[in-house]
This record gives sequence, structure tokens and C-alpha cells, in this order.
Amino acid sequence: MNADVDLPAHVERALAGFLGRASAEILVTEPTVAAGIDALSGFVLNGGKRLRPTFAWWGWRGAGGDPAGPDAEGVLQAVSSLELIQACALIHDDLIDSSDSRRGFPTVHIAGAKLHADRGWLGSPSTFGLATAVLVGDLALAWADDMFADAPLPAGTLAAARPAWRAMRTEVLAGQYLDVRTQATGDASVEAALKIDKLKTAAYTVQRPLHLGAALGGASPELIATLLEFGGEVGVAFQLRDDLLGVFGDPSVTGKPAGDDLREGKRTLLVALGLQLAAEKGERAAATVIADAIGDADLSDEGVETVRMALQQVGAVDAVERRIDELTRAAMAALERAHLAEPAPEALTGLVVKATQRTY
Repeated sequence: MNADVDLPAHVERALAGFLGRASAEILVTEPTVAAGIDALSGFVLNGGKRLRPTFAWWGWRGAGGDPAGPDAEGVLQAVSSLELIQACALIHDDLIDSSDSRRGFPTVHIAGAKLHADRGWLGSPSTFGLATAVLVGDLALAWADDMFADAPLPAGTLAAARPAWRAMRTEVLAGQYLDVRTQATGDASVEAALKIDKLKTAAYTVQRPLHLGAALGGASPELIATLLEFGGEVGVAFQLRDDLLGVFGDPSVTGKPAGDDLREGKRTLLVALGLQLAAEKGERAAATVIADAIGDADLSDEGVETVRMALQQVGAVDAVERRIDELTRAAMAALERAHLAEPAPEALTGLVVKATQRTY
């Protein structure tokens, strides 16, 4: 096996194999849970950028991991387990945000509600859908731990990566709570937006996966520190691109309705800068348009277009693009200092481009 070639396909294979093994016993003893397991399997296997296992794999390769060596299959399983944590985060995130679609498909809670309604079951379809999403997301998190812990690797190798694994689980949940709390308090400051970006996205999407992979490869503390610096810059840039796509993206490409971040009341850096720049420039009308759109669940497509124009008018879009460029340059400088084993530098450079210049 050489997972350097078409890594996402190898991750898919590892996930499909694990999900089959993990579900086999419970489906025999209690076949009625098949719908929930199918919901999780479909969510995990039907799409996704696979960025987290990819960063982790190249962290391992950069630390000297051999794709043809005896640990390669075990490392593939360990890094692929990150996709189950991602599934948990997204399923719960969609529920928290009341999102109707993900990757062009109904979200788990919406699909669960439809199943309930179609079968004519007792009680509230929406309550059943909510419960389904909570439980399916919990199952994803539990199975993520199982998949990581059961990876066929020496005990010492797994133990070296466990601090990164533990930190990542805690950080993503802390970041999610901070995001929810910020929406509730209405804190639209630049500082609050950046804090969420660093904790919820940068640490979880890039820094800790790199840390985990490098630790599996026996990396030194100095190399891990440099990779964490690199990952922090890339992770924030990734989120800023996501913020732009949340307002300006093409729904047929992103799989989510344009403007959902606004409707959900997310205090992104794009919105924070829009409000700050509007105030600095005395653009009261633009400030009102942006402020009124945040958390407006009924915001129309025309309303989204008006917000787009206001954000462009005050210079928020250009400001975010400049920050993405600055973060990308800082990340590349850190990558150069890391002196990773080949071909990791080239692969990680490609990932930087993919993360910061994507359209989906």
C-alpha cells in the first residue's frame, strides 16, 4: 500500500472497513438501529474533503514515516478516525444551527424527522429528528475513539499520539461552545471571531491532525512546535475562506444555501470587519444592513445580496482576502523552517493552496 497516491480513497477504504466491523455485532442483536448506523455511514462515506486525515498523514510522512513500512496501514486507520470526529462535529453543528442541508443532502436531524413523518410514528417528527442527530453524533465520537485505539500499531506509537488526540477532542468542543456563546451574547468583535477561528477550526482542522501524525512518526518536540505554528496560520486562513464562501459561495458547489452563516447568527471575522469598517468610515446604512442580517432566520436571497454589496462597499471582503494572503505567507515560512522529509513539503504546500483558495 502507498497511500501517498490517492490518499482520500485509502481513507474511504479504512472508514468503510471499520464501520462494517464496528456495526456488525449490534446489527445482529438489535437490527432496528440500522437506520441510525446507515445515517452515520452515509454521512461519513458520501463526501467530505478528508482534510484532517490528509494533514495527519503528511505530518507522519514529514516526520519520516514510511508509506511502504509495517506501520503504514495502522497509521492510515489512526488518521482516518479523525473523519468520525468530524462527523460528530458536523452532525451536531447542523442541529445547533438548524441547518437543512449538508453537502447537498438533508442533514441528519431533517432526514430523521422525515423518516418519523413518513412512517406515521407517534410524537413529534422534529423531536425524533433531534434525538437521532444527537445519538448518531455521539456514536460517531465513540467509534472515533475505538477506531483510533484499535489501530494496529505498537502501544508506544499510539501513546505518543494520544496527547494530540485528547487535546483535539477538547478543543473542538470548547470552540463549538465558544461559538454558541458568542452568538448568544452578540459579541461581534474582531477579537471574538479570531478566538473562535483559532480554537474551533485552526486547532481542530490543521494543528492537531499535524501534531497527531507527526507524533505517530516519532517527531521531536521542536518539529511538532513548528508544525503547530504552520497549522495555526493555515487553519485560520481555511476558516476565513469558509466565511467568505458562507456568504458569497455558489450553493451548487458548496452544498449549503448561501447566507446560512448570516441566518444562523454567526459572528465571523468577515461580519466583524464589516461592522468595524462601516463604523470607521461612517457608513451607517451599510452597518445597519449587516447588523440586521445577523441571526435573521428569514433572510431572503435578495437580503443576502444586499449584505454582500455592503460588505464589499466597506472593504470587508478585501480585508479578509488580505488576511488570508498574510496567513498563507506566514504558514509557508514556517513550513520551510520545519525541514520535513520529502515529499511532505510539496504535499503540504498543495494542501495550503487547497485550503485557502478553494471554492467549496
